[in-house]
Amino acid sequence: MGKRKKISADEIKETRKSVYFAKLRNVPTSPRKMRLVTDMIRGMEVFRALGVLKFSNKEAAARVEKLLRSAISNWEQKNERKADSGELFVSSISVDCATTLKRMRPAPQGRGYRIRKRSNHVTLFVDALKSNVVESQN
Repeated sequence: MGKRKKISADEIKETRKSVYFAKLRNVPTSPRKMRLVTDMIRGMEVFRALGVLKFSNKEAAARVEKLLRSAISNWEQKNERKADSGELFVSSISVDCATTLKRMRPAPQGRGYRIRKRSNHVTLFVDALKSNVVESQN
């Protein structure tokens, strides 16, 4: 690795230490269905978001709930303390397209219809409410 690239990589590592996130990759649901669930919790306090996801009847909600628990755990591990109620919130959450499996379904008169089995990647960032208040005052 060159010196310039190493300096850039070190800067990225330093910024990652203050960012708390979790990723869920190659989820076998369509991104459109996953976005319906992620839009429900965007910007919400984490324990309230866990409640919303727990009682949602969407299949993708269980996956996002597990991801949110992982992000909370990452925050607790980096800060070496438990998260209090009202302290953390979902700062950003994004759903990106992943690979699409292409399949053929038999159709009448010797034809075949194409089926696209979509998948997605979900990235969820959590942040402490108090750190944002201090940054906005400076």
